Amino acid sequence: MRGLHADTGYLLYRLGLRSGQLFNTFLQESGLRLRHYAMLRYLAGCEGALQRELSARLGYDPSAIVGLVDDLERLTFAERRPSPDDRRSRTVVLTEAGRAFLRDTDEAGLRVTNELTGPLTAAEREVLHGLLLRVAGDDLG
Repeated sequence: MRGLHADTGYLLYRLGLRSGQLFNTFLQESGLRLRHYAMLRYLAGCEGALQRELSARLGYDPSAIVGLVDDLERLTFAERRPSPDDRRSRTVVLTEAGRAFLRDTDEAGLRVTNELTGPLTAAEREVLHGLLLRVAGDDLG
């Protein structure tokens, strides 16, 4: 019988848990969680997104997206605007306050990454990152 640590899926799961714990710890003061941070990071790379697109790209349940966007709007980090393509839809866009928050958290995010990948050399970190991108494939949007 294989040991638990021989299971790559389990190791990825454990790494994901640890990463989430570290990110949530550094986000704690802001009142945000990793889900909020991921949404802000996604919005930083686009001109805005419909809530259903956020759900699909981030892998979050559509009902969770509404609450996350509400939270970000309360903090003025994001706002809903009428969609240029469909008057019934709203596009979620990152605000300047959201961009400033992301700039302020860049260093903390780097510390989390460095803690997670501390045992690796710089070259190994690059290889790991490339492998994770390949494994994740289209799931990263």
